[in-house]
This record gives sequence, structure tokens and C-alpha cells, in this order.
Amino acid sequence: MKQKALIYCRVSSVGQQKDGNGLDSQELRCRQYAESKGYEVVMVFPDTMSGGGSYLKRPGMVALLSILDAQPEEEFVIVFDDLKRASRDTRAFLDLRDAFRQRNARLECLNFKFDDTPEGEFIETIIAAHGSLEREQNRRQVTQKMKARMESGYWVHDAMVGYKYQPVKGRGKMLFPDEPLASIIREAFEGFASGRFATQAEVTRFCATFPDFPRNKKGNVVQQKISDILSNPIYAGYICSKHYGIRWLKGHHQALVPLEVFERVQERRSGARPTPKRANIADDFALRGAVVCGCCEVPLRSSWTKGNTKRYAYYLCQTKGCDAYGKSIPRGKLENEVGEIIKTIQPPQSLMHALKAMFRHVWEARRGQAKEIVTSGQREVLRLEKEIDGVLDRIMSASNSAIIARYEDKVEKLEHQKAIMAEKLTKQVEPKGAFEEKLELACRFLANPWNIWENGTTPARRLVMKLAFAGPVHYTRIEGARTPKLSLSFKVLTGIEGDGFCCGARGRNRTTDTRIFNPLLYP
Repeated sequence: MKQKALIYCRVSSVGQQKDGNGLDSQELRCRQYAESKGYEVVMVFPDTMSGGGSYLKRPGMVALLSILDAQPEEEFVIVFDDLKRASRDTRAFLDLRDAFRQRNARLECLNFKFDDTPEGEFIETIIAAHGSLEREQNRRQVTQKMKARMESGYWVHDAMVGYKYQPVKGRGKMLFPDEPLASIIREAFEGFASGRFATQAEVTRFCATFPDFPRNKKGNVVQQKISDILSNPIYAGYICSKHYGIRWLKGHHQALVPLEVFERVQERRSGARPTPKRANIADDFALRGAVVCGCCEVPLRSSWTKGNTKRYAYYLCQTKGCDAYGKSIPRGKLENEVGEIIKTIQPPQSLMHALKAMFRHVWEARRGQAKEIVTSGQREVLRLEKEIDGVLDRIMSASNSAIIARYEDKVEKLEHQKAIMAEKLTKQVEPKGAFEEKLELACRFLANPWNIWENGTTPARRLVMKLAFAGPVHYTRIEGARTPKLSLSFKVLTGIEGDGFCCGARGRNRTTDTRIFNPLLYP
């Protein structure tokens, strides 16, 4: 009868199995060896795991030993192409060799001849130790290269959800937004930061509505995954790694959200538990909070009333004891009256040139302030860097592990402050054409605010009320909407002093000032 043989093959990872033919080539060589020896190959046991550590962690090796245990009367030959395939760990190799001896299995290797003598065992041990040394050296080299690349601003671990790796000439593989997941995560961050999503559970349900979002084996989007995403600075463009000691390093990849949005998310995650979200009808009423009752001066409430065929929108006073308590005002009636007031505050075109001169004067003054802010911010960054260096020096001289941990936490907080300050400084840089762009928007509003009121959305109408008036509109059922105090911008443009305005028929004070506007008087 032919000698029965078992073949063992191993590569270090699944990637090596997919990218190359390591297992196939090992099996072919071992089969050729067995055929030359006249062995009968019974089974082949492959493994796709590292050779370090206990052999009991490798499924292929555990299965091979199970076959030997199931047939104790058989004397198998174990064939592998190199001694390093058995193990790249000295202690583990010695344990594995003893395990084979206990099962009466004989080892044969294509690149090494086993000799059951003290000298042979010594050589086996030396070769196993050499394999262990190579493994540790490779691991150290890989670790050093990964740390150096991360310190250069490149992420080296698996791509996070919303990113994918793409090769870049001269820079290796870099992270790039992976659509549509990048847009989903961006909306999740912004929604949670703005309060659109009250809890992380709502963010989880939002992400679960997209079939492309990663799920677990049961097909669910787990909340822990969302928590990991919302707390990872990689999405704000920064790299942090406790393993490599990297804290808030600006990365070369594109950020999905600004740092301030990321910080607001962290504040909400660490803050008090939010109350349940109430039904919001504020978007249906542009004057909610901007109109007060003329009798009690309390802001009017708003509500929908259901009729026989449709719903009706009303403003009303709900202050008990007020003469107007419970008396409804149709939304269209009140908003039309306020619109008529806004229509009358359009400034004359002759003053728009003076307005532009005023804006340019203020813009230059603010730009000078921005330069001072940048200089002050740069000094603050230098101060933080010096403080970080001082703490690192204390870490080097410390021996107590608890003190070292506290110093490391201090360094992480300082690096965080430094990253926030650096982000603010980048936003102080004036983009090209910024003045002309913002001036055009401001002049468009000041020249004709009624056009924005008439054609804009509810948020746009609210913005008109805030920018045009310095106080709320007073409303009574007899007098209607009274002209409120104008904001400083419209006071200047219309040549008004005090609280009056001469354009409304219902105005309580009609004092006017017809002086020509001089921008030097209003710097």
C-alpha cells in the first residue's frame, strides 16, 4: 500500500490568495514531490492567515490535526513546501512539532530535510527562529511606513464609509468621496448639527432609508456604526490615531463636512438628551414672532383651522384678559398689510451710489480687522505649539503610567484647539471677488425689499423682517398693522432720525429728515 500524505499550504492573508497564486503553486509543488516519492495524497489543507501566534488559530491546521486524531492507526506524512509555512513563530513551531510527534506523523519539506537528531532539532529551531525574526522585522517595517505615511497626512487603514481609495500619481492611494454614500453622510452630519435629526437614532433611520448604505449580516444599519461615523474626525478632513500617537493632523483628503459642523455634532452628542420633536408649523407663517398684539404687546400665535372642505391659516392673540384674546386674523390679510408697509420703504435710486461707497468703506475697515485677527490667531497657534512641546517634554521625563496618560490627554486637547484655530484662520482669507459678490446681494435687497417679500419663501420673508425693521410690527383689529421702527440701514438710506417714518398711512410718528446722505457721516 502507498504511504498516505497530507499537504499543508499557507499564505499570510486573503489578499495574497486573491492577488496571486500562492496556494495553487504550493499545492502543485507538494503534489509533484509526493508523486516522486510514491505517496498517495489524501487531502490538502489551505490556510490564509499569518504564521505568527498559536497554530490552533488557523482553521486549516486545526482540520489537519483533527484528521490525525480521527485515524490514530494511520501514519501520515505531512508535506509542505517550506519550513516557514508551518509557523513563523519559534515557540509555536516547537509546539506544532511536538503535536505531530504525539500523533505519529512524519514531517517532510521540499526545502528542508528533517533529521531526528539533536543536531537536526537545533537546525530546525534556528530556521524557525529566523522565520520569527523576519516576521517581526517585516511587521516593524510595515508599522514604521504606515506611521510615516499617516504623519504625512494620508490615511492608511481601511476606507471609512463615504470614502474610497484611488491611486494618484506620485502620491500613492488616497481617499476620495464615494458617492452616493458621501452625500448621505454629509446630510447626516448637517442634519444632526442643525437639529433636523433630534437623536442619533433618527440619523440611523435616515441612513437606513438608502439601500446602498452598509449593513450588518442581518441587513440592519446598527446605531454603533452611525456613532463611529459621527465621532470620526476623518470626515472633517483630519487624521487621528491613538495607535500611532497622531492627534488632529490635517489630512490631504477632501473633507465631507466643515470642522465647525463636526464640532456642533460633538456638542450635541455630549449634551443633554433632547426633548421629543414637536410638530413644526413655523414654516407656514412668515410673521410668527415678528408681529405683536397692539393691545398687550405679546407676539401673536399662529394656527391652522380645519373647515368643511379645506384648512385655514390664522394669526391670533392668546393672552387671557386681552381685549383681542381669541380673535383670529386671516394669514393673508395680515401678511398683505405688512407687505404694503415693506413696499413703501424702497429707498430712492440716487442714494444707491452713496450706499456702495459706505459698504466699501466698512469692507475695508473689516478687512483690516481680519488681518489683525489672522496675526493674533497665528500667535495663538505658536503658543499652542510651544505648550504642546512642553507637555511632550514632560511625557519623556515621566515614569508613572497614570501621569503619562493625563499628559497624552492634554496633548490631544491642545492639538484639537490648534486644529480649530487653524481652520478659523483659513476662513479669514478674503476670496477673489468676494466684495463685489456680497455687495450685489446687499444692494439687491436694499433697493427693493418688497420684491423679495412678494416672491420669496417663508425663510426669505423672515429675513426681510429682520433686516428691514428694528422691532416687531404692532397690529390691532381697528388700526391694522402699524409701521414699526426701521433698521439702521433703512434709516440712513431714507434720511430719517428718531423713530418716525413718513411713508405709511397708519404711521404713528411721521417726523422726517430730508438731508442728503453723506457716507462720511456714517462710517
